Amino acid sequence: MYNDSAKRAPLLAMASDAPPRKALSNAWAITAITIGSGLELYDSVVYNFFATLIGPLFFPVGNAFGQTLLSFATFGIGYVMRPLGGLVFGRYADRVGRKPAVILTLWLMGLSAMILVLAPSYAQIGLMAPVLVVLARLLQGFAIGGEMGPASAMLLEYADEHSRGFYTSWQPFSQGLAAVLAALVALTLSNLLNPSALSGWGWRIAFVIGIMVIPVSMIIRRRLEETLTPAHAKAATAGGARQLLKEHWAKLVASVLVMIGLASAVHIVVFYLPNYAVIQLHMPLSQTIWAGFVGSLILAALSPFSGWLSDRIGRRKVVFWSRVALVAMIYPAFVLLNAQPTLVRLLIVAACLAVPMAMTSAATLVLVSEVLPQRLRATGVAVSYYGAVVIFGSFSQFFSTILIHLTANANAPAFYVIGCGLVSLLGLAMVPETLGKRLS
Repeated sequence: MYNDSAKRAPLLAMASDAPPRKALSNAWAITAITIGSGLELYDSVVYNFFATLIGPLFFPVGNAFGQTLLSFATFGIGYVMRPLGGLVFGRYADRVGRKPAVILTLWLMGLSAMILVLAPSYAQIGLMAPVLVVLARLLQGFAIGGEMGPASAMLLEYADEHSRGFYTSWQPFSQGLAAVLAALVALTLSNLLNPSALSGWGWRIAFVIGIMVIPVSMIIRRRLEETLTPAHAKAATAGGARQLLKEHWAKLVASVLVMIGLASAVHIVVFYLPNYAVIQLHMPLSQTIWAGFVGSLILAALSPFSGWLSDRIGRRKVVFWSRVALVAMIYPAFVLLNAQPTLVRLLIVAACLAVPMAMTSAATLVLVSEVLPQRLRATGVAVSYYGAVVIFGSFSQFFSTILIHLTANANAPAFYVIGCGLVSLLGLAMVPETLGKRLS
């Protein structure tokens, strides 16, 4: 499945006084990057599953609609920092190395989780409570924004010309892995604890678990080889973000447009659907989290297949047909769910929508990753990805809730996904096929 490390051209390591370590095989290297990314993303995902519980504790609004909006807005605020984190850490990764960048972001995620664990409620300290939650989400966003670009670049740079799609697909796999872990923790807590205990303190246990896995991620990643060469580091130092915007602005715009369809799909299918079932369909949280689990599991299971398929028939074909399928399916799925809101139907809808969502995820990421040269890849991937996610992904739950309220149409979230999907096809038309092309 993986190419043996001896078969690929050796990558020059960055200069270091540390004693050399035995190089990992490609299989173990990809495993280390994937698991590390998944564990780091866990804290952000688990917040979403408990958003309906966190709102009443920290936001002083007298009605449930306002509390829900503020909780979803806080979820979105964390994404506002992701482009900045992507720019800062992407630049750092392009100059110093991918490995130190991904390790530094781990510690920032641990700090943000600690704030959420210890933050008193609004009833205890007043306005400082929502301030602390927002601060934690901003720090989370900054750290995750910094992790995405270096990790994706590292995966791509471990591959050869015939396996770049498959290797890069392990980044969306790690996102699915993070969501699966978060859903399992949320399901366990929601079924073991009574509602008052869960809303009072039980949800904090999920973030304690997030803190505990930081050392595990550090151990996993410490033996990774550096994939940034000194020559490319020097070129990145000489150019940087200004060169990225000056010479590759058209590719960045196209990449952001392509990413809009991916961002809206993942955040509606995996993150919003469980909360939608609680708010709109009045189903218990202990049941609706299963929808997030199913969607996440399919994302993790199909991402490698999507990357493999893109290595066979092309990135653009996989992205195009999966986007068309999702646009065609999303509205009938919401109509079906609202006609008979049962757990079985919720899980069927989640599973069906997750298939095209998963197929488009890996192919989109590898396509965008291959457009830019290595010396600017970590910065460019992070900025384009989070440039789309910060608005069209992170605030998708916020916008969907408002759309339902304004239109009195319970199926309104489907229109949001359809609109984003159609816009993303315009971006796809602007991006060339990269399968089989030698990367700069």
